[in-house]
Amino acid sequence: MAGQKETIELEYILNTTPGLLFNRISTASGLSEWFADEVNIDGKVFVLRWEGSEQRVEQTVRKENKLVRYTWVDDEELEGEWFEFRINVDELTGDVALIVIDNVDVDEKDDLIEIWNRQIDTLKRGLGSI
Repeated sequence: MAGQKETIELEYILNTTPGLLFNRISTASGLSEWFADEVNIDGKVFVLRWEGSEQRVEQTVRKENKLVRYTWVDDEELEGEWFEFRINVDELTGDVALIVIDNVDVDEKDDLIEIWNRQIDTLKRGLGSI
C-alpha cells in the first residue's frame, strides 16, 4: 500500500561525549559534517542541500545534550513529518548512544535504514569514533 508509514528507531553506539554529539546533531555546522552536503539557517529553518536537491526542516524540539527533533517544512509530501535524534547515556557502562527515530514509507524502510547507516558511519568518522 503506497504511502503507509512506519516509525523506525535505530540505535548507534558512538565513542564520544554527549556534548560533542549534541553539537553534531543540533547545529548547521555540525549537520553539514555528516548529514547533508550543505546546511544553512534561514530564520528558524535549516536548509539542507544534497547534490542539487534542497529540503527544509525546522528544529521543533531541542533539549540540551538530550534530543533534537526536526519537522519538515515547505514540502507537501512530508508535511507534518519529523525525525528525531536522541542521546542516551548508559548509566552502567557510560556508553553514548545516538537513537534515530524516523517515519518512513513501509516500502522504503530498508533503503532508508541503509541511508541512515551510511550517514551515521560518516558521523562516526567525523567524531573519530570508528
